[in-house]
Amino acid sequence: MQPCFGQRSSSTKLHYDRFHVGQTWLDSKGDTINAHGGNIVYYKNTYYWFGEKRDRHHSLGVSVYSSKDLYNWKPEGLALAHSKDTTSDIAFGGIMERPKVVYNKKTKQFVMWFHVEVRGKGYGAAKVGVAVSKHITGPYQFIRSFRPNGNMSRDMTIFVDDNGAAYEIYSSRENYDLRIVRLTDDYLNVTTKDSLLFAKHREAPAIFKYQKKYYLITSGCTGWAPNAAALRVADNLYGPWKLLGNPLKGKDSNISFYGQPTYFFPVPASSGRLRKKSVQSQSQSPSPRFIYMADRWNPKNLKDSRYQFLPVTLTPQNEMPIEIKWQDSWQLN
Repeated sequence: MQPCFGQRSSSTKLHYDRFHVGQTWLDSKGDTINAHGGNIVYYKNTYYWFGEKRDRHHSLGVSVYSSKDLYNWKPEGLALAHSKDTTSDIAFGGIMERPKVVYNKKTKQFVMWFHVEVRGKGYGAAKVGVAVSKHITGPYQFIRSFRPNGNMSRDMTIFVDDNGAAYEIYSSRENYDLRIVRLTDDYLNVTTKDSLLFAKHREAPAIFKYQKKYYLITSGCTGWAPNAAALRVADNLYGPWKLLGNPLKGKDSNISFYGQPTYFFPVPASSGRLRKKSVQSQSQSPSPRFIYMADRWNPKNLKDSRYQFLPVTLTPQNEMPIEIKWQDSWQLN
């Protein structure tokens, strides 16, 4: 492989010193990073990236990688594997999508939520799955899958607020509705505090909090084909949510740079140095910086779907308070 600008290669190791957006991204072993639709957790001075492991067309479980700098990633194996029990909701042949891992400070457990589709049922199950582990890299133990309060749950994300309360935001009613439900204090189940946010046929939710306001980005529902992102803002997670438009700027921003949102990651402060905090919050930090994480899906070979990590510009005084500009490559500092 010929190294791209900003990489150093040798016969044994490839080293990145910046993000190369939308390009093939290799791990420390020289293999393509395989972690789609997921999130990043900062824990004990290390970043952990969770995502869907895929071959050309199948779900292979949830993978996890570790990094000290967000550029170079070491494979840590499968955090959650498909079950060998063919009667399980997560048996091989089914689908596990959009995995999100959060840490519960009360139970001292890592909890993974993800979209579950059952083997042989296509996208008809529309469930959410829950798994837990005492160790961030797993293995995670599958607890259950279900429909939150009887509602379909497909594309989803998990948000933990400043007070430790956690929420699932999920596409429901054949993706026509976007809903929110508060989780129980142990993050293992849902409460009845379940509400419709809006019915606009949106999916792929990603959310963050800044200066006491919540910012939610979603995509339209066009299958694997890219479309325009839409940003909404609210003072309360349960709304009302004000539509602000598309925060992406640059060539092909009308189709989200050929990508789809998955997560906003809050980068620890001080120009790439790791802030000494056990688990990073999803809300603002003293010097807030967020990375917009998106997937550039390749339906002909899902394993080769690429990643878009882009910086978020925060301008809360403006009519459009956040801006995500396309860059071919960039560095944290």
